[in-house]
Amino acid sequence: MTVSTGIWILIVVIGVLVGLTGGFFGARHYMQNYLKQNPPISEEMLRSMMMQMGQRPSEKKLHQMLNSMKAASKNDKK
Repeated sequence: MTVSTGIWILIVVIGVLVGLTGGFFGARHYMQNYLKQNPPISEEMLRSMMMQMGQRPSEKKLHQMLNSMKAASKNDKK
């Protein structure tokens, strides 16, 4: 049995669409779980960490540390 070219193209297009849709939702689900398990550090979290270490954080010091952490993470991604 031979299948015409038009049917093969239709099967390939449907397969690509199903793959893209499944990949999108799979990646979305993975990122939601990852961010739930590893939340990004916030200003409040950093403030409480510094207070636990016995430091009295000023706003200037908090912003300096947040900026340095952001810069370090950008350098790691490159």
